[in-house]
Amino acid sequence: MPDPLTERFPPAFLWGAATSAYQIEGAVREDGRTPSIWDTFSHTPGRTAGGETGDIAVDHYHRYRDDVALMADLGLNAYRFSVSWSRVQPTGRGPAVQVGLDFYRRLVDELLAKGVKPAITLYHWDLPQELEDAGGWPERDTAYRFAEYAKIVGEALGDRVEQWITLNEPWCSAFLGYGSGVHAPGRTDPAATLRAAHHLNLAHGLGTSALRSVMAARNQVAISLNSSVVRPLSQDPADLAAVRTIDDLANGVFHGPILHGAYPRTLFAATESVTDWSHVRDGDLAAIHQPLDALGLNYYTPTLVSAPSGTADGPRADGHGGGAHSPWPGAEDVTFHQTPGERTEMGWTIDPTGLHELIMRYTREAPGLPLYITENGAAYDDKPDPDGRVHDPERIAYLHGHLSAVRRAITDGADVRGYYLWSLMDNFEWAYGYEKRFGAVYVDYGTLARTPKSSAYWYAEAARTGTLPPAGAA
Repeated sequence: MPDPLTERFPPAFLWGAATSAYQIEGAVREDGRTPSIWDTFSHTPGRTAGGETGDIAVDHYHRYRDDVALMADLGLNAYRFSVSWSRVQPTGRGPAVQVGLDFYRRLVDELLAKGVKPAITLYHWDLPQELEDAGGWPERDTAYRFAEYAKIVGEALGDRVEQWITLNEPWCSAFLGYGSGVHAPGRTDPAATLRAAHHLNLAHGLGTSALRSVMAARNQVAISLNSSVVRPLSQDPADLAAVRTIDDLANGVFHGPILHGAYPRTLFAATESVTDWSHVRDGDLAAIHQPLDALGLNYYTPTLVSAPSGTADGPRADGHGGGAHSPWPGAEDVTFHQTPGERTEMGWTIDPTGLHELIMRYTREAPGLPLYITENGAAYDDKPDPDGRVHDPERIAYLHGHLSAVRRAITDGADVRGYYLWSLMDNFEWAYGYEKRFGAVYVDYGTLARTPKSSAYWYAEAARTGTLPPAGAA
């Protein structure tokens, strides 16, 4: 009997890479673009490592043709990127700036000409600053502004782009942006966090309807969730209750209304001291609960929790660093523990079993719904050797382990149709500035020269053959 891990991936499987606008584009003041919350946040002293910003990033705005050629050379057949809302709609409302849309038209045309399938993410955390000044995601109106923006981009590109993602990791937008404050806009208000989560859900639902009103039925609409794999420190009932609480705040707050049309009742109970949820209005859940064509899953590391113990030994489960304020409204006393095993430069434990577990969970949560791994990858301290080559065997081992988990899930009956490596190239890593390198392509930040790492060539071989080369291959 053949080893299922050595079998080929499905012939139509997408082998892609992912990026986001603020992390790579630069050109933040060109062609009518106005500041987003990440422009403001990164220019605020003390918010990012070394005070670094995405003003230039890796200059993808001017180098996109070379970057697309690089994707094609590596044999990628899909590319997931995000649109900068304030490049298209500078105030977050009103008509589009056509020169901003033209950049994305050119990028899509270049991708299609090179045989790379574009996948558009409409929102990857870069809310126009003017909308934040009006209250941001805790305000209901922001959801309606998002729907207007989604319709604009759908009308412009829906004839050429078939894969659409409304929001990327809304948990980070709400819980890190308005709870812990370690992401833009840097607010620390527990009640605002939960209002933001609901209005992001509403934006997804309204945006999905808006996209479908202007696009062909063949196009797919999805959302990318960074759902946590939450595990108990022990089988003690108190630890299992902690898992339930964090699972509701990390996962159920989004997949409940999006997939099932309701928030978990246990979520309401856990957060009753924070909010009465009166911001959920009649009709909201029906508006959110739109049929999806696919679901994107982002995975990096599992989460280990217990009841209050006073002996926390690991990072919070947000996966994006510390901070004095908790991102868990109503669950501030849950203790997070470091999961055992090797870690990446982010301090995140490497555990491919969590990816398999996540895939199988959503195979059960949403039977029949196609799944894509829309982000997965690792940061390492990559450096060129004296010959200018960049060897990253740790990343190859990481990718081999996680892609093996994907293949095992497919064997176990999951309908996984593609994998997007995070990230195509080194870039601005949010509050970490340029300290952490996730790219399969090395970027010299002095010259902005691109150099594929050995993991890029390994991944290219996997894409070419539909099978996984040995982890020791480069």
